[in-house]
Amino acid sequence: MDDEILTLEEVAKYLRVSERTIYDCAQKGEIPAGKIRASWRFKKSEIDKWVNDRLTTSSLTPQFDPVRAEAILSTHRILFLNHSSKRDVLLALSENLAAAPQVKNRHELTAEILKREELMSTAVGCGVAIPHIRLSSVTDLVVSVGISRTDIVDFQPLDDEPVRIVLMLAAAQTQHAYYLQALSWFSAKLLNSDLRTALLSAQTEQEVYDLLTGKKQVAIGGQTPS
Repeated sequence: MDDEILTLEEVAKYLRVSERTIYDCAQKGEIPAGKIRASWRFKKSEIDKWVNDRLTTSSLTPQFDPVRAEAILSTHRILFLNHSSKRDVLLALSENLAAAPQVKNRHELTAEILKREELMSTAVGCGVAIPHIRLSSVTDLVVSVGISRTDIVDFQPLDDEPVRIVLMLAAAQTQHAYYLQALSWFSAKLLNSDLRTALLSAQTEQEVYDLLTGKKQVAIGGQTPS
């Protein structure tokens, strides 16, 4: 069954790797996955395509250039939010993201983002959620970022830390590899606790943009970098 939903243990057995390897890949956004409450779940069809892409193209095609946040993010797609409901946050961000020229069908974007979140939570821990989708009505990868002034209480993260930073990513249906690379890049970047603290303290959209693109250095342990 192509639409079969697999557990973390089943994916590890299917791919003949350790459960820890699959867990780490899921946490970093390196493998197509999502959460139902606190448990990782995987669509077999997406796992099969992911494996096929890696096995057939990794040695034959050059690697993508490093993700350049400034190419897929702008100050117009950064929002300061004051919602405690996950649905309200997703609606606000999808509306903002739909204003980007890369998104050709705002209704499809909103509907598919909500549908995916109902199936699997996109909270990745540490107060961060990364809702993401690939659609034929999106022409190129684009991102919207929400910084919440209040705890978003119903994302059901594995570590039980309320979500405050939400990064919504949409990509073209044909951008599977770049889509996964961008998810991995942002997930790894937001593991930095000093960056998260700086984002939550930011007062302007420009400051958030500069932090995510590296134009502004992050204070380490509360100390301004020299």
